[in-house]
Amino acid sequence: THSHRDMEILSWVVSGALEHKDSLGTGSVIRPGDLQRMTAGTGVAHSEFNASKTEPVHFLQIWIIPERRGLAPGYEQKSFPEAERRGRLRLIGARDGRDGAVTIHQDVDLYAGLLAPGDEVSHEVSHEVRTGRGAWVQVVRGAVLAGDEALSVGDGLAVTTLGRLVLTATADAEVLLFDLASDR
Repeated sequence: THSHRDMEILSWVVSGALEHKDSLGTGSVIRPGDLQRMTAGTGVAHSEFNASKTEPVHFLQIWIIPERRGLAPGYEQKSFPEAERRGRLRLIGARDGRDGAVTIHQDVDLYAGLLAPGDEVSHEVSHEVRTGRGAWVQVVRGAVLAGDEALSVGDGLAVTTLGRLVLTATADAEVLLFDLASDR
């Protein structure tokens, strides 16, 4: 068990299952396709561990500075089935929780996509919508081209130019795309 405060912590399971318990009396198991947001806020103690004694767990944990300090601690977890992410970028986290996304207490839109070789998805990075925007692409599995830039599993790419970002899968791929204020 360990403590956190004043942080938005997102957990995304790639394979296996991650279990957690916390000082608020909640607990759950996070599986592939689930996004969990923990608002550490004024402070929360929790533990996270492999839910299986025999199978490995592989997960990503993303830490985002919240829009303000001192938020009430809390959790939110939602499932985003493979069919909703296949061949497209599905919004899974957003400040306003729109379109069934998990609410993130910061000006961040988080998308997840599952792509087959040759699949192409795009996202508009534009100051016209909101000022000071950028993007971050994280390749969770497989390989993609981001424009002319080849990315493979584990690679990340900061996007600071405005316009249309095109991702093309060169192998079966899973990607996360963050559209966020460029100073975040």
